[in-house]
Amino acid sequence: MNKKITLVALVILLCIGGSLVFLLTKPKQTETKEQQIGLSTEEVQTPTIQENPTTQPAATNVPGKYVDYSSSVIAETSGTKILFFHAPWCPQCRSLESDINSKGVPSGVTIIKVDYDSNQALRQQYGVTLQTTIVKIDDNGNLVDKFVAYDDPTLQAIKDRLL
Repeated sequence: MNKKITLVALVILLCIGGSLVFLLTKPKQTETKEQQIGLSTEEVQTPTIQENPTTQPAATNVPGKYVDYSSSVIAETSGTKILFFHAPWCPQCRSLESDINSKGVPSGVTIIKVDYDSNQALRQQYGVTLQTTIVKIDDNGNLVDKFVAYDDPTLQAIKDRLL
């Protein structure tokens, strides 16, 4: 009985000692937000923001629209275009979508709902690393501005930041 207790105590001490050695010898590392969500620095690209965007002023007499993304929707849409990277499993995305649907899209603006999970190429093109990212684009699909609405998933936040 004494041998079993001694053996168990010895194993516990070895585990604790090994953990301490590991923690003390491990170099300190500051994680970026991208690293915390599992992206390497090679995967994170900083998009180029145009200095002189070529978007046309929003036509105030054209009603605002909220549409699903398709490969042709950018070319077929006039006025201000905003991509909303949405994930159905994301509570902030659902909250923002509910706010958009209840308040309506401003005149001359089209908010294009992009499925975050199935559009990896589009996410990479605009440097999107989190759902609820809102990207304003010009008529050619070039990035004009973007922000993440995760902390404030409201239509008002989009208006304040991009319109």
